[in-house]
Amino acid sequence: MGLIEKIKEIEDEMARTQKNKATEYHMGQLKAKLAKYRTQLLEPPKSGPKGEGFEVQKFGNARVCMIGFPSVGKSTILSTLTKTQSLVAAYEFTTLTCIPGVIDYKDAKIQLLDLPGIIEGASEGRGRGRQVIAVAKACDLVLMVLEADKAEDQRRKLTLELDKMGIRLNRKKPDVTITPNKSGMVRITSTIKLTKVDEKLIKNIMQEYKIHNVDILIREDITVDDLIDIIEGNRKYVKCLYVFNKIDKISIEEVDEIARRKDHCVISCNLKLNLDFLLECMWDKLDLVRVYTKKRGNQPDFSDPIVLSNDRNGLMVRSVCAQIHRELVDEFKFAIVWGRSCKFNPQKVGLNHVLADEDVLQIYKSKTKAQLAKQNKQLKGTKHDRKKEEKGDKSSKK
Repeated sequence: MGLIEKIKEIEDEMARTQKNKATEYHMGQLKAKLAKYRTQLLEPPKSGPKGEGFEVQKFGNARVCMIGFPSVGKSTILSTLTKTQSLVAAYEFTTLTCIPGVIDYKDAKIQLLDLPGIIEGASEGRGRGRQVIAVAKACDLVLMVLEADKAEDQRRKLTLELDKMGIRLNRKKPDVTITPNKSGMVRITSTIKLTKVDEKLIKNIMQEYKIHNVDILIREDITVDDLIDIIEGNRKYVKCLYVFNKIDKISIEEVDEIARRKDHCVISCNLKLNLDFLLECMWDKLDLVRVYTKKRGNQPDFSDPIVLSNDRNGLMVRSVCAQIHRELVDEFKFAIVWGRSCKFNPQKVGLNHVLADEDVLQIYKSKTKAQLAKQNKQLKGTKHDRKKEEKGDKSSKK
C-alpha cells in the first residue's frame, strides 16, 4: 500500500470516528500518523530523474509569491505592478513556470513571483502543486489571489492544500519547547491551564513518534495539531494577504463587506482598481523598516536605505550592524539615532535600541586591538622623532 492510500485510509477513519471525550486519544494518534505519512510524502525522491524546478534566486528586500487557481489574474497583477511581462491569456495554465518581477516601492525592492495555478490534490502530487507550494515556503508573504464570485470555495480549498504541505497562514509558532533529557521519561511542564489536551494525550502522541525521554515546556493553551507541528519541526508560518480580484462580478455591498475584513484586499486588474492600496497592504504585512545611515560630518544618505523586516521584539540596532558587516557588532561602541524611535533627537543608544521606520542611524566603533597597537606604534615613533630633533638642536647650539 502506497503513502497516498495510507493517508486516504486514515482520513476515512477520522471521518467515521465520532468526536467526543472517549475518542480524543484515538483521534490524536490518527492525526500523528497522518502527519508522519504526509511528511514522508513531501520528501524528495532518492533516485530517478529530477524534474524542472521553480527555484529563483532571491532578490531585493523581501519575497512575495502569488498562489491561486488557474486564470484568477496572477499574471495580470505581475505585469501591472512590475516591469515584467508575464503571458496572459483567457485559458487555464498559461503560466507553466515561476516568473519573477521586482516592485520598487518606498525605497525598497520587493520580489514578486508569479507561480502556475494549482489544483485540488496538489499536496498529493497532482499538477505541479508541490513545486508551487515549496516556493511559497521560502517567501516572506503569500498573496492568495481569488476570484471574487468564487472566493470562499477557492480559499477553503487552497488553505487545505497549503495546510497539508505544512504551511500555516497568518499563524504564530506555538510557544512549546521540547528538549531531550537522560531520565528516560516524558516530563510535561505547563505555565497555564491546558483545556484542549491533557498529559495522557501528550504522552500517547510522543509514544506514536517513539519519543520517550524529553522535557516538554508549554506556555500556551495548545491543540493536538499544534503539538504535532512542533514535533514534526518542518512547519512554515507565513503571512498571507487575501486578494479578491474581478470585483466587477459581485455587488458593491459585497465588495464593501469584504474590504472591511482583516488581511483582505479587493482589486480589479482589468479596470485598474485599488492596485495602489494592494501595494500598501503588502507593505504593511511585510512590516519592513527603512533605516538611513549617516557618516560623521555628512548629511544622511536618503538614496539607499537599509531595509530589514521587524523581528518579534522589533528591529534593533544590533540587526542593522550585522547587516552592514558581521564584525561591526563586536566593534560597536554606541550609535546616535534621529527619528520616531527616540524620546529626543538626536539620542545616544546601544545595540538593543528598537528602531522605527525612516530612522537615521550614525554608528561609532570602538578601536580594535590592532588599531590600538598601530596607534601606540605611531605615538612611539613620534616620541622617537622628537628626541632626535632635540638632540639635533643641542648639537647645533654647541
